[in-house]
Amino acid sequence: MFHALTVTRVRPAAEDAVALTFAVPPALRDTFRHVPGQHLTLRHGDLRRTYSICGPPGSAELTVGVRRVPGGAFSGHAVTALAAGDTVEVLPPAGRFTLRPRPGHFAAITGGSGITPVLSMAATLLADEPAARFTLLRSDRSAASAMFLDEVADLKDRHPGRFQPLHVLTREDGEAGLAPGRLDAAKLRALLPALVPPAGIAGWYLCGPPGLLDAARAALRALGVPRARVHAELFHAGAAPPPPAPAPATRGGGTLTATLDGRRATWPTAPGETLLAAVLRNRPDAPYACRGGVCGTCRARLTEGRVRMDRNYALEEPELTAGYVLACQARALTERVALDFDA
Repeated sequence: MFHALTVTRVRPAAEDAVALTFAVPPALRDTFRHVPGQHLTLRHGDLRRTYSICGPPGSAELTVGVRRVPGGAFSGHAVTALAAGDTVEVLPPAGRFTLRPRPGHFAAITGGSGITPVLSMAATLLADEPAARFTLLRSDRSAASAMFLDEVADLKDRHPGRFQPLHVLTREDGEAGLAPGRLDAAKLRALLPALVPPAGIAGWYLCGPPGLLDAARAALRALGVPRARVHAELFHAGAAPPPPAPAPATRGGGTLTATLDGRRATWPTAPGETLLAAVLRNRPDAPYACRGGVCGTCRARLTEGRVRMDRNYALEEPELTAGYVLACQARALTERVALDFDA
């Protein structure tokens, strides 16, 4: 359910990005309590977009970072038009790319806007767990494009010896003396052991564009890091591939049974359409945001039938094994399918 939250501040976060801060009224504090790393879905007209929360939990305010993307209708509105006093429709926090404070040494590799959820993770971990440490390797085009530089510097000042940030700029020389250029798998394999013992890190958190995530996964795998310790969230997957032809079993359509908010119903499906499209025709309140297989808002458990997903950047292997799918990417392979959004 969307709630109208009031914007209290809009401040620059980089040359093409802003930090939006919302007031959370007392009656909604529990509803909007978040785990570090989660995101909010914002709605403007028919547009829905997800943005990660960059502050620690427990506050009467929530702040998200929004970077303007070329041609982005929502991000353009947020960066250029939103002002204090405006209201925005917001869904409660969601997402499983999270870090709950606990002892140990944690590390993150981020690119661009990927710093946003990791900033919340690091700030909360270091404040709440004295026996924790955090190493951050971030990559940006330039210093001017880097989001939340002051906040990262403040973390370093508040937690000396426990927070280690390193900044790589791909298009200009950085202060750390590292050569500019993209962080590929070979560079990461050489760089990471000089920063931390990779296999000894309790959890790796990767957030950024697809190329950086692929390179980081490959480097960590080569360095012997167990797959279960690597957690990733993608920012901006790019254009979706064209939809595949309907499976032979569904060329005449079929049926979908969906459970949502305790209500169960069965509806017809059109040939080759996504399950989310079928649900939304009958339940406009169904959860979704990006429709690109990235945010995971439409995650549901498949309880009957078989589907194929066009793309998946949100679900990890244990979730897939447990039967979860992304409704925005799932197309039926059998005449009958069933989804449980409440699972």
